[in-house]
Amino acid sequence: MITQFEQYLLAEKRYSPHTVKAYKTDLLQFVDFLGYTPENFLPSDVTSQLVRGWVVNLVKSRLASCSVNRKIASVNTFYIYLKRSGVVSKNPAAKVMHPKEPKRLPAFVGYDAIEQIARNEGSDFVSFRNLLIVELLYTCGIRRAELVGIKVDDVDGQTLTLRVFGKGKKERIIPLIPSTNSLLKCYISQREEFFSERPTPYLFLTAKGEQIYPKLVERVVKEMLKNAGVNGKRSPHVLRHTFATHLLDNGADLLSIKEMLGHSSLGTTQIYTHNTLEKIKTSYMKAHPRVHKNS
Repeated sequence: MITQFEQYLLAEKRYSPHTVKAYKTDLLQFVDFLGYTPENFLPSDVTSQLVRGWVVNLVKSRLASCSVNRKIASVNTFYIYLKRSGVVSKNPAAKVMHPKEPKRLPAFVGYDAIEQIARNEGSDFVSFRNLLIVELLYTCGIRRAELVGIKVDDVDGQTLTLRVFGKGKKERIIPLIPSTNSLLKCYISQREEFFSERPTPYLFLTAKGEQIYPKLVERVVKEMLKNAGVNGKRSPHVLRHTFATHLLDNGADLLSIKEMLGHSSLGTTQIYTHNTLEKIKTSYMKAHPRVHKNS
């Protein structure tokens, strides 16, 4: 039953293998908590009280609220699938309360650090590739998985656009700034010179001419951000946050940022306004003449 659910998530919902693995892990933990094995699990026996008991147990174990909510979402999605398939008549997870998540401002990189990275000069294929990885993540705001999946044909140097496929295989077109396009041309030239006898459609390759993988991207970004003096979190997703924050700070409208990020909801994009509001508040508190007067 859980195996069929996995196939449903992959084939119909088009979730990434990483997400499907997380959902499966959550479900197996839920089944184990109830005292079943995957073989003898009876979904119709599960009540709302049992689901709430599981959630209480997760909260007591001091699991982060966002992780608890994802686990609830996994069970809820599972029962939506079962109900649609006629296996159960009710969804016991439908009305279970979600723990409140604390608001966390997205981490982002300062403009000076980004410019320091941009001043690097590629001397060989790998250095060109690494520089372009950071450049695309920052100037296009794409996800790590989207970057890994880019093909040479997705780059249009004439219209200065990049095609990517996001969550659910949804296609979107993102503008390329001239400097990024120039770097792309240099990299593709190096790529063709080194791997002319190993044709592959993917843009980013390893030193052996194979498609790059997520952990390599993670490693490249961490190293380059560290060398630029960036403290705190250093990851591809931080560059995505940086892309959105810098655009918003420089006057881009929220709807355009939403489309470029590939968000399905404007509410998801609005989290970046908090960083801008904090900057406005800080400037206000420093500049207004009445701030330091007694009330």
